[in-house]
Amino acid sequence: MHMKKGLLIVLSGPSGAGKGTIYNAVLDRLPQLKKSISVTTRSPRNGETDGVQYYFRTVAEYKRMKENGEFLETAEVYKNFYGTPKAPVFEMLERGEDVFFEIDTEGARQIKEKYPECVSVFIMPPSFEILENRLRSRGTENEESLVTRIGSAKSELAKYRQFDYIVFNDDIVKATDEVVNIILSERCKISRNVGKIEKMLNTEKTEK
Repeated sequence: MHMKKGLLIVLSGPSGAGKGTIYNAVLDRLPQLKKSISVTTRSPRNGETDGVQYYFRTVAEYKRMKENGEFLETAEVYKNFYGTPKAPVFEMLERGEDVFFEIDTEGARQIKEKYPECVSVFIMPPSFEILENRLRSRGTENEESLVTRIGSAKSELAKYRQFDYIVFNDDIVKATDEVVNIILSERCKISRNVGKIEKMLNTEKTEK
């Protein structure tokens, strides 16, 4: 029996655009979406289990995986390494399951490079002023750190052209609806359903 391949959906955007909130809201609406589990070299925190929140590996093990080309994307964050292993993601896709990522623009670029058929969605704030206000209202960083983050956000905004879709997050419910609609529309594309259609046509010919 032919099984339709799953979708790999990437949600990205600058810090402060609201992609994390939208990601969780979409998962609430489409609970059948699968989340990928990353590999990290940081130590497990209280309550974290290997293979549940993360795959915990040593730096040597991580570097060996990277050299072997086992990652869809990889990054260094605060002196720890993080990466998405290809194998479990591709296994889910082959089973016809849709895999949903929330990731920064560099990670999104790496995934698109290694898996061009992925569906990438860029979350855009209504304006840069609103984005800056959102970052400042968090109150979690000093001015120097905030200036750096705002500069990074501006740099990430300029990368919108590498994505398939753009969603303006001026209203969280509307933005969530738009991402859900993108996923549902992609599932209905002819190119993603050819195998199922051909099987139906061949079955009909056989019965005749």
